[in-house]
Amino acid sequence: MKYRNTALTKVAKACLLVAGFWAGISSAEDAKPFRIGALVDMSGVYSALGGQGLVNAVKMAAEDFGGKVLGRPIEILSANYQNKVDITSARAREWFDRDDVNMIIESTDSGSALALQKIGLEKKRITIYSGSASSALTNTECTPYGIHYTYDTYALAHGTGAAVTKAGGDTWFFITADYAFGAALEKDTSEVVVANGGKILGGVRAPLTTPDFSSFLLQAQASKAKVIGLANAGTDTQNSVRQAAEFGITQSGQQLATLLMFITDIKGMGLQIAQGLTFTNGFYWDRTDATREFSKRYGERNGGNMPSMVQAGAYSATMHYLKAVAAAGTAEADAVSAKMKETEINDFFATKGKIRADGRMVHDMYLAQVKKPSESKGPWDLLTIKAIIPGDQAFRPVSESVCPLFKK
Repeated sequence: MKYRNTALTKVAKACLLVAGFWAGISSAEDAKPFRIGALVDMSGVYSALGGQGLVNAVKMAAEDFGGKVLGRPIEILSANYQNKVDITSARAREWFDRDDVNMIIESTDSGSALALQKIGLEKKRITIYSGSASSALTNTECTPYGIHYTYDTYALAHGTGAAVTKAGGDTWFFITADYAFGAALEKDTSEVVVANGGKILGGVRAPLTTPDFSSFLLQAQASKAKVIGLANAGTDTQNSVRQAAEFGITQSGQQLATLLMFITDIKGMGLQIAQGLTFTNGFYWDRTDATREFSKRYGERNGGNMPSMVQAGAYSATMHYLKAVAAAGTAEADAVSAKMKETEINDFFATKGKIRADGRMVHDMYLAQVKKPSESKGPWDLLTIKAIIPGDQAFRPVSESVCPLFKK
């Protein structure tokens, strides 16, 4: 009996050791970092509007959420994808396969975004686009896991393109960035111009990071179009606007339509050059008390800079994602995607924002005009909001979508 008791005691101890071993493994699993990846342009044409500022915005969201989700510490990985599809694809696969990244948020390049969209579908991971513009992400290329958050080419075209055409700018010539974003923006804007009674007189494609737009501007000038549509962004937009001013294009009667512009572009050009430009925007730091409060906190950790709509959108999207993970009780993509789509977004960025089945986050957009130097009361007092464009008017309606995720 004593022997049996001793044996039972040894067995019990062994069981406890085994249980402790597995509990330790379980605990270690639970303590693994919950990883989010941010793919950004750190050094190129879009670095100011996305870049480290976007990474910092994502980190702010994780910190404000509490630093943990599902009992695991949140870790933010970041990489410079240099606006190159091959780098984007390689890094995304590495993050998903090796580093167990649960979500990737991308900042500026539509070609890279479309590649990432396919990888997210293959790996069943959430991918979010805060800066890439191509409306194909929620139309022909839609997936259950892709979320297009801040703006898209359809909204830009129906904001700026419609406003300029209705105001008398009924003939257009395009200078277009020669990749997926530029092509989508030109296509969407052209459709709006024609639908409002205008005509497209021609266009030219300019390589990304073009330093000299003189030949393209001369072709636009020779077209005699009333409007020169700039379907580009970042420093490409800044260079084309500066050089148009040097050539006296606007002084001769032609109008520039900056189809995608950010407050970082206005800071880069200065109000003297940018004044009077009208464009469509998804966020402005000085619009409400809530936008000012967020932007003040953002500026404190970003050298006093105010956030672009891409950076502000990245914070909002990351926070919405983390709330969905917590509510779903899992990082599994189908459950998180469903929770993100059923939960309304109400924060400093959006009021009554809603993510549709195609992944499009529908929210109000704003028609903005750059202030004159005499109207500005501070270094970031740059814009006047001329009109609010309701979300259901800004973004592609379901009736026009070919996304198969809609049950029609």
